[in-house]
Amino acid sequence: MSAAKDSTRTGISRVDSHQHFWQLSRGDYNWLKPELTLLYKDFLPKQLERELYENNVSQTILVQAEASEDEIYFMLAIAEINKFVAGVVGWVDIEASNVLGKLAHFCESKYFKGIRPMLQDIDDVNWILKDEFIPMFEFMTKNQLTFDALIRDIHTSNIQILAQRHPDLSIVINHCAKPNLSKEPSDLWKNGLSNIAACKNVYVKLSGLLTEAPKGPVDVEVIQPYFDHIIDVFSADRVMWGSDWPVIKLNGDYDTWVSLTQSLLKNHSFKDKRKIWAGNARQFYNLPLYS
Repeated sequence: MSAAKDSTRTGISRVDSHQHFWQLSRGDYNWLKPELTLLYKDFLPKQLERELYENNVSQTILVQAEASEDEIYFMLAIAEINKFVAGVVGWVDIEASNVLGKLAHFCESKYFKGIRPMLQDIDDVNWILKDEFIPMFEFMTKNQLTFDALIRDIHTSNIQILAQRHPDLSIVINHCAKPNLSKEPSDLWKNGLSNIAACKNVYVKLSGLLTEAPKGPVDVEVIQPYFDHIIDVFSADRVMWGSDWPVIKLNGDYDTWVSLTQSLLKNHSFKDKRKIWAGNARQFYNLPLYS
């Protein structure tokens, strides 16, 4: 049975909590080099629409792909004319003196949901805990803006501190904190996520795992121990599914990830499946119900 037929049969209309678009002519994707042949091209809504339709995905969260505030305008413009884009997560210079004004400006759009600093690329793992950022996080909490944490296992302890410091700030760990799937789950990764999951304002995205796995077809058994751990510590109430399209093309495709996720969820209740496929993302990002 195809992914689309299965989702129709179960009645689950899905939300993709993590996807990207980019247009090379914009010129500000510093990480995107010609040697990344599979990704070094435009990826825009028309290329994703069929994937969404065939997999019964009704809404997506469009996430920043570069440390650029100009990119937010690009993404918001896409959201305005593509009804499947239900929210935008952007990058802002949070060290700027006028960051609160910038956030207030972007909040004028109903599609602007929050920010994602690219923490994995910052050498100082303690950077996000600077005291000067506290007013910004207080502003975000007051205005129901979300914080996407693009991190690895070495950052989990500081995200835990951040979550404890701002208990009403909605935080989501991207890509399960990017574990190395060529090895067994490490104690650092497992303990870090276990500790941070004690903070009830932190969610986790079931996304990005194929690109952390060895190249080639990925069996569900490779992903299973990582999935089992995040379910154990976050429960089905705080796990949300995402594709990481088009980055997923580096080691798989949309249909494969949907199929693998179905296998991971096969023994879970219908109620839990609905939460992971859609409900948790809708709640976290405060999305309108859409089918």
